Amino acid sequence: MLDATLKQQLQGYLQHLKSPVELITVSDDSAKSIELTTLAQEIAALSDKVRIVAASEHHAHERRPTLIVRSAETGRELRFAGIPMGHEFTSLVLALLHSGGHPMKLDEDVIEQIRHLKGEYNFETYISLSCQNCPDVVQALNMMAVINPNIHHVMIDGGLNQEEVTQRNIMAVPSVYLNGENFSQGRTTLAEILAKLDTGAAERQAESLNAKEAYDMLVVGAGPAGSAAAIYTARKGLRTGLVTTRFGGQVGDTLAIENFISVKETEGPKLVAQLEEHVREYDVDIMSNQSVTDVIGAKQIGGLIEVTLENGATLKSRSILLATGARWREMNVPGEQEYRNKGVAYCPHCDGPLFKGKRVAVIGGGNSGIEAAIDLAGIVEHVTVLEFSDVLRADDVLQKKARSMGNIDIIMQAQTTEVIGDGQRVTGLNYIDRVSGETKQIELAGIFVQIGLVPNTEFLKSLEGHESHTIDLTSRGEIVVGRRGETNLPGVFAAGDVTDSPYKQIIIAMGDGANAALGAFDYLIRTPEPEAL
Repeated sequence: MLDATLKQQLQGYLQHLKSPVELITVSDDSAKSIELTTLAQEIAALSDKVRIVAASEHHAHERRPTLIVRSAETGRELRFAGIPMGHEFTSLVLALLHSGGHPMKLDEDVIEQIRHLKGEYNFETYISLSCQNCPDVVQALNMMAVINPNIHHVMIDGGLNQEEVTQRNIMAVPSVYLNGENFSQGRTTLAEILAKLDTGAAERQAESLNAKEAYDMLVVGAGPAGSAAAIYTARKGLRTGLVTTRFGGQVGDTLAIENFISVKETEGPKLVAQLEEHVREYDVDIMSNQSVTDVIGAKQIGGLIEVTLENGATLKSRSILLATGARWREMNVPGEQEYRNKGVAYCPHCDGPLFKGKRVAVIGGGNSGIEAAIDLAGIVEHVTVLEFSDVLRADDVLQKKARSMGNIDIIMQAQTTEVIGDGQRVTGLNYIDRVSGETKQIELAGIFVQIGLVPNTEFLKSLEGHESHTIDLTSRGEIVVGRRGETNLPGVFAAGDVTDSPYKQIIIAMGDGANAALGAFDYLIRTPEPEAL
């Protein structure tokens, strides 16, 4: 199961165990059960603090195969219904470490918040091993289960538990159930989970945020642009705040990254973790799980720019840098929202395995669309690519690869007009042949939308009634910026995919962030500090 390199790395991690950990495998005579048993044996052989314990009658109703990681000291158990390899191997390693007493990388106030949650919480998380977003959810819930004895969690590999997935009509991962009811779908942070469980958290958080002193620079967004900007302003000695819903933005939804100069190949979640680690090396006040709803220019409030958050809190700063990024563009056709996560998906890496052996469509013939079709073709029965134009925009090498595969069809000049379903899940789509004008229908189980990005500027569009502090946007909703990342409002800068920068690339967004941060620094040293500061 584990190659020599993984064994060596894991052995190094297991040296951090402070107390014994027990591994219990609940299995049958299937090939996957044998794999899981082998994995447990290999792990136990790497540390004298890890031992295998036989399953008991208590485990008779467990899914098979299941690996249980149990703390010998506290008796708390973490469950993996499946083989936690692929992206979930890190979840397994952390489960071992945390069950063995290794400290978690959580603030003490977060640990205390988890510890004081009242009630009984039984979480189930359905994942696919190719999903790069799933481990964040699995690891968050596992940590909660280690901290609070009333919280229990099991990771469920949807590929190995197809009957269960079908019964619950799960068509997107990660899908989290709490006490048998749907709790969340898609990427969810620990902060977001706690906010849903601890209803008083938002009010307490707003109170704490309102009490903060004004910043020199407040960065909104923690993708490549925002992270780079925060690092640059902090290095300049500016009092820097960072407001974000989550670190990484769209990068976290990207699997393979091969054009980040000097790094031959990496993955989105890995790069996101490195971004966060780098930002935390500096004196940056990070405010996670926060969304901005309003920006008021300096002229209206005595020289300071004011930012309003969704929870009602307000923050003030001498300058701000908007790096809110972009999100997947939607088709905006009937049925799309109704069947979102019920067959309509936006991440082929995450949700593709749930459509194994079925027929699917990919909307869009750019690089992301053709890459998605190639990846899906190795899992599903058949892929139909629908491209609106008469020309594919994907790189030639990708087009050749797609056309060489026997289960990919590409339909040009096809305008998707409707998503069709049976009320529970997608059953097909309608499209117009733009050459003949004929309406056609395709029967399928899944639709993967890959038609580009939309800038996250809705909160700025809501400002149109505020004459004195409207930020200029393009017709596509992108923030208009100058050479130094400045907007039309004094002290307000922007960077990355949210701007009118012509090329949306990770490395360009990072450069934009650094450039705008330096532009803001130049602005600040030439601008007198307001008395309100």
